[in-house]
Parts: sequence; structure tokens; C-alpha cells
Amino acid sequence: MSFYIPLLFIIMIAILLLMYFIDKQKNKNQIKNIFTIILLLLLDMCFFVFLGGVLSEPLGIPPIYFDYFSYIGSCFLPVCIYFISIAFANSNFVFKRWYLLLFIIPILSLLVLWTNDFHHLFYEVYSINLNETVIGPYVYVYLAYTYIMLAIGLINLLRYSIKNSGFFSKQSILFLIGSIIPIVVNLLGTFAIIPMTIYITPISFAFAIFFHALAIFKFGFLKITPIALQKIVDKISDGYVVINNEDIIIDFNKTFLNMFGLEKVSIRNKNFYEFISKFSYFNINKDELQKCIQEVKTSDDTYSFDKKLTNAEKYFHIEINSIVTDNKFLGILILFKDTTQHMLDLKTIQNNQNMLMERERLASLGQLIGGIAHNLKTPIMSISGAAEGLSDLIKEYDESIGDPEVTNDDHHAIAKDMSEWVEKIKSYSEYMSDVITAVKGQAVTLSESENITFDIDELMKRVNILMKHELKNALIELNTKINVDKNTILHGDITSLVQVINNMISNSIQSYNGKTNQFIDLTVDKIQNTLVISIRDYGSGLPKSVQDKLFKEMITTKGKNGTGLGLFMSYSTIRAHFNGDITFETEKGKGTVFHIVLPLLLGK
Repeated sequence: MSFYIPLLFIIMIAILLLMYFIDKQKNKNQIKNIFTIILLLLLDMCFFVFLGGVLSEPLGIPPIYFDYFSYIGSCFLPVCIYFISIAFANSNFVFKRWYLLLFIIPILSLLVLWTNDFHHLFYEVYSINLNETVIGPYVYVYLAYTYIMLAIGLINLLRYSIKNSGFFSKQSILFLIGSIIPIVVNLLGTFAIIPMTIYITPISFAFAIFFHALAIFKFGFLKITPIALQKIVDKISDGYVVINNEDIIIDFNKTFLNMFGLEKVSIRNKNFYEFISKFSYFNINKDELQKCIQEVKTSDDTYSFDKKLTNAEKYFHIEINSIVTDNKFLGILILFKDTTQHMLDLKTIQNNQNMLMERERLASLGQLIGGIAHNLKTPIMSISGAAEGLSDLIKEYDESIGDPEVTNDDHHAIAKDMSEWVEKIKSYSEYMSDVITAVKGQAVTLSESENITFDIDELMKRVNILMKHELKNALIELNTKINVDKNTILHGDITSLVQVINNMISNSIQSYNGKTNQFIDLTVDKIQNTLVISIRDYGSGLPKSVQDKLFKEMITTKGKNGTGLGLFMSYSTIRAHFNGDITFETEKGKGTVFHIVLPLLLGK
């Protein structure tokens, strides 16, 4: 006995230290609360057995009366071990009413024990030496219930540990050892196989609980990922964090640590919100994140968003969803996908697209300049000729002054000729003004958008002026047929619409592959509440491979001579600036027709 008393004292000190350790933990949960109750019950067992060993002889009090109180721990401890096994299996453990039935046998056992002097159902003969004790018939009920509850609870703990961490993991080995100690020791003592005293029961349970404490708190028993999969998840390119119902980090993979340089930082069992506040890698609103996670706990939906590291050129796509199995909530999975390379590729594509767009704008500008040069060359030469004609008439008129042979009719004839040259100069000037007006918006605001009100007549005038040079060089005739009132009003970016129509006319010209004396039909119709501008050619038609991708991506039939940007931008322009659409019909060898469909009521 001299050996057991100091050992019990040491065990009680250890229990108090462990309770202090648990109490100081910031993040309390159900498991820790139940484990604290288990420690209190174990402390009860050790304390009253210790008191009995110290005070029984000096005070002349029978040891059984101390056992009356130590049995409070003995009776309820197996039930609490069963509860903690349930809490491990389900992190959102809820105490159900029928669980109260589990306390009937422990309470009945205490009542039978405390009244043992009247019926001796618990002990016929009591002794601190178990081999001298004669047990009563009720003890078999007590022992059967105790070992059944212990077995169920310990088997659940061991099974859950093996399932999640592997049979040969440290957690499983500790639970296996802790489970064997009290069962084997108490069976050997109860059935007098080897001589033992009452002190061995609390000591054996103490060692079992200490082994379980190591498994739970030291080696992170709450990990959700099985150890057999840990090496696999550590190799995947995406990082993840798992938090439980109390927002505590219970699992993560090595990739997550590497992403943020946390290899030497312990994040397990830390509050997730405190963690992200301390390591503020992302500019994330904590309240919004917390609201999102709370919604995920009761939903099957996946929440996702993109974020950039505050101090580095790194981008992440973050997904949040719940982990549920058999209708049991296990935790929240927060997945981090490194999208840095994807974002850099997008930037590269955007830069290349901007270069293509700039190239297309320069090409359009070159086409404009060519059209301007051609359209202005003829009237300028005509005006120059008219100026020469006027100069000759002025000289002739000057020489006729004072000449008796020059009659009044001659003066009138000279004036008439001068008036005709002036009218020609006026008409050429008006034509030049129309050309300048038509190209002004195209040249100056080529890369801008300007929403104005315009009519069909103004639209067609700009198209004809700007395409006249290209059509004439290709020896292609544009047949324009307007089947609506020329004063029909449209609202939007006329510059962009002219570019779209001209681009389609240019495509139609190129569809003839250099053939001359061909035709392109440009028709304007009103169909219900839409204006339909159709550009039809009778060229080669569009290949099937092009038809499937038209308007969806940049594709061209011109090979190295095209970028495919024209139609792609045209479709985007009509959709964005006019809320319209572009459709097409094509037949191989017979040509293609594009329909630009514009809502007439838009912007009115």
C-alpha cells in the first residue's frame, strides 16, 4: 500500500495539471468539455481511494465508506467514455433525450452500493484486497454494464482512429494501449486471477486516460484526412484547410503551408479567423467571410471568389464548401487554387489582343486614308482646273476692257463662263465637305465610342463614301437598296456601325478572290420592330469549320493576311452598343449574306 498512496497523489497532481492545460485552451469544444468531465470523475476515483488509504486506519473508518464516493467516478466514467467516442465520430454532437437512459444503471449501482449494509447485493464481504472480496449478485450487472459501455466507447475510438489515421499510426497505438490497460487489469483483479487491491482500478484508468489525452491533444486526433492519404494530398497542387463547427483549423496539407511560407508555423487547433487576421495575406473582409462560412454549414452550395496576395504577384481562386457524410456535418473545406499562371496568361492574351486590335485599327485607318486620298484627288484636280479656267477668263476679261470690238454680249458670255466655273467649284467643295464629314468621326474617334442620333441616309452616305475607293479598285459594284424611310432614326455609335458594315463589305469583296465585275447587295429592311441591314455576296461561301466558330472566337479564312478580329469585334460591337445581333447564311460556291439586326426602339 505504501507504493500506491504516493502514486495516487502523483496521478491526482497530473490530472489537475491536465485540467489546467485544457482550461487554458482558447478554443473549447464538445470533446474538451467531455474530457474535462472524465478527468473530474477520474479525480474523484483517485481522491477518495487515496483518502481511504490515508485516513481509514487512523480514524477507524471502514474503507468501503470511502469507496462509496470513489464509485461515483467508477460508475459514470464508462458512460462519459461512450459520449466522447460519439463526439469524435460527429463533431456536431447533440445530446439526445434517450441518452438519459444510459445513466439508469450507474445511478442504480450507486444506490445498491450505498445501501449494501442492508442487503449485501453489491458486496457480501468487502476488502481492499480484491482476492479477499466476495461480490454480491448485483456486481455482475454493474460489471457487465461497465465493460459493455467501456468496450463500445473504446472500440468506437479505436475504430475511428484506425479509419482516419491508419492502424499503425501513433494515435491508434495510444488508443489501443489505453483501451487494453483498464479492461485487462480489472478483469484479472475482479476474478482473483492475480492478487490486487482496490488502488489498482483508479490507477489503471488514470493510465488509460493519459494515453487517450496524448492521442487527442498531442497527435491531433481530430484530423479528418486519413494518414494513408496524407502523402497524396500533400502532393496535389491545390492547398486546403479544414475547419470544424467551432471554426478551429483541424486539417490542412503541406501545399497550403508552402503557398504562404508557413512550413515552420503551427496552425492546427488555431481559430481560423484569428489565423487570417494574423497572417493577412489577402484583403478579405472578415465579416463577409464569416457570413459565407456560416451559410455553407447549412447548405450544399459551393462559394468561390478570386483574390490576389497583398504583397506579391500571386492570384488564388478560393472555394468554400461543407463536408457532410451520412447527413453528419464534419467540417468546412476551404480550397486554395493557385491561378497565378492562368492570370499571367490572361494578361498576355489581353496584351496580344490589344496588339491585334491596334493592328486592325491601323489597318482601318490606312483604309480611311486611302479612301480620303482617292475621294479628294478628283475634286481637288477639278477645282484646280476650274481655277485655271477662271484665271484665263479673268485675263480675257481684263484684256477686253476698252476694246471697241468687244460687245456687251461678249461680256455676258465671259460672265456666264465664269459663273459656270464657280458653280463647279461649289459642287466640288460640297462633295469634299461630305467626304470630310464622313471620315471625320471614323478617323478621329476610331478607338472611341460616341452615342448620337442619326438616320439611315447619313449612315448609307458614310458607307458609300468610305467604301467607294476599295470597291472601285476591286472592280466590284455595290447595289444599295433601302426599303425603309431614309429618315428612320437610330441611336448609338454611328462610327462603330459604319466600321461593322464596311468590314463586312470588305469581306464580301475578298470572297471573290480577285474576280472582277462582280456584285455586292446592300439592303435595308424593316422586320417588325427591328432594322435589318443585309450584305450579300456571291462568292465562295464560308467553310463548315469557320461557320461553327464564327463570332465565338477570332477566326479567318484569309490565312496570314487576316487576324479574324474583324467579325469578332463586329459581333461584340453590335451586341454591346446596339443590343442587336448578327446572323448569317452561307452556301459553298454560292455566297454569303450577313444580317445586322438592330432594335428600332433602342435609345428612343
